[in-house]
Amino acid sequence: MTTTTERKLTTQKAIAEAIAQEMEADDSVFVMGEDVGVYGGIFGATEGLLDRFGPDRVMDTPISETGFIGAGIGAAINGMRPIVELMFVDFFGVCMDQIYNNMAKIHYFSGGNVKVPMVLTTACGGGYSDAGQHSQTLWGMFAHLPGMKVVVPSNPYDAKGLMISAIRDDNPVVYMFHKGVLGLGWMTPNPRAIGPVPEEPYTVPIGKAAVAREGSDVTVVTVGLTVHRALDAAETLADKGISAEVIDLRSLVPLDREAIVESVKKTHRLLVVDEDYRSFGMTGEVVATAVEGAFDYLDAPPLRVAVPDVPIPYSRPLEQFVLPDADKIVAGVETLMAG
Repeated sequence: MTTTTERKLTTQKAIAEAIAQEMEADDSVFVMGEDVGVYGGIFGATEGLLDRFGPDRVMDTPISETGFIGAGIGAAINGMRPIVELMFVDFFGVCMDQIYNNMAKIHYFSGGNVKVPMVLTTACGGGYSDAGQHSQTLWGMFAHLPGMKVVVPSNPYDAKGLMISAIRDDNPVVYMFHKGVLGLGWMTPNPRAIGPVPEEPYTVPIGKAAVAREGSDVTVVTVGLTVHRALDAAETLADKGISAEVIDLRSLVPLDREAIVESVKKTHRLLVVDEDYRSFGMTGEVVATAVEGAFDYLDAPPLRVAVPDVPIPYSRPLEQFVLPDADKIVAGVETLMAG
């Protein structure tokens, strides 16, 4: 990732800026959701928008996810470009019928005649003792269901560019931001949550992975906050003489399979890291992609570091035990190198 600006923003402010610039450029763009107006979103993703655009375009809703997501779908099929915030991804259960049976399927059911240009934003991730109702990622589940694009930025630059791409896309896009990459004051400090962001609007292509760090000995494929964990691990591994390449997927749908295969062909080893559950998720899909596309290049069976198939614990020691971290990534890579 290369930019020409020295201006730095947190990921949270980069998202809000992207939305503001698209609202300024296109009157059909509007925002709705719980606490997105007066409060500015509990994660700051809509900060300042109400004062700038007013309550007709930045709408606080009742606590009725089925109702306001359904309203967003209706607006989208009638020519608007809504950005609808589902406060926590964990709340998907009360509105999944609207998300999957309507938002994701209407274009298909209509024979391609009806578009749903809608962005569904939602906060993901744990690490701050908020228990199993507010700490999941679940992007693997949304990626499993056809009809929706799924993006997960890991840094401010990508957060702005992916948001602008999502708003302009004629397909429904699920935009999932990990709380740990936002740069929020009440989260564990994360220096990589602040980075250079150009002032002008720009896009980051949906479906194109990024090489967050080049390497030659092992490929580490990941997304969201665990990109940061993988970069930390890569620094430790470098001190041990191991060169780790870190691939930031950025999008799960479409998945940049070519980037995965090409990196594995270079390094001959693969570790997949995910804060989602281990079974039936992203890690398995990435491993399958590598085996199908680069089997003859693998010097060791791929390994996975992911959340065990248990609810995210409230207890901080237990939560830290189940979440991926740099130490677990280092251990996984060392196992691969020994094999």
